[in-house]
Amino acid sequence: MSSDNQWSADENEGLLSRLIRKSRDSPFVPVGIAGFTTVGSYGLYKLKHRRDQKMSIHLIHMRVAPQGFVVRAVTLGVLYSMYKDYIRPRSFNVSKK
Repeated sequence: MSSDNQWSADENEGLLSRLIRKSRDSPFVPVGIAGFTTVGSYGLYKLKHRRDQKMSIHLIHMRVAPQGFVVRAVTLGVLYSMYKDYIRPRSFNVSKK
């Protein structure tokens, strides 16, 4: 595969090395993964103590909460990327003039 294509994976690259590379490229990927795992695990734990709540309602909440966390992490990642690529270089270029 072409080495200039950042979206394609090498055949030799393992899962851990790919995760480390993606973490360096966008630091909010591990935050999203950790948040999804944490919120999902907490939802599974609370499944035992749901009292009189219907199973379908609990499962909907269990799906929506981790998705919301991941959406927030992706949004923060996009905002950070925009800041890093567009706003920060402008502020350094203006101060050098």
